[in-house]
Amino acid sequence: MWRNDQNNIIFTNGCFDLIHFGHIKCLIDAKSFGGKLVVGLNSDISIKNIKGNNRPLKDQKTRSFILASMEFIDAIIIFDTITPKNLIKEIKPDILIKGGDYKNKKIIGSDIVKEYGGITRTVSYVNDQSSSTLINKISISD
Repeated sequence: MWRNDQNNIIFTNGCFDLIHFGHIKCLIDAKSFGGKLVVGLNSDISIKNIKGNNRPLKDQKTRSFILASMEFIDAIIIFDTITPKNLIKEIKPDILIKGGDYKNKKIIGSDIVKEYGGITRTVSYVNDQSSSTLINKISISD
């Protein structure tokens, strides 16, 4: 549908378990590339497989509701797999975005996006801003 409107499709993904400043900055920076921002949201099952049985702290319904309240996000798609690779193949975003903490890591799906002429970009990373760090700080203070 959006392809007909000549809009770029921008894709990013994450768990967004405890949404913090770093998440919001990344999402706003992603939207600044211009176009429709699609957010892939790891499902509860996906997060348990990645991070263990004590996660997520917030269920996917709550996390998707919080993301949906951000008017600059155009669509949210929940996925059950560990990586968004299949979702990226299906959506075929023009721009794939990840946070700056991925600069030295291989960004999953970048090879797929490159095949059809899309681009992959990283946006600035906000130090000391991660859900895991926040959870650890809360656990230590209890």
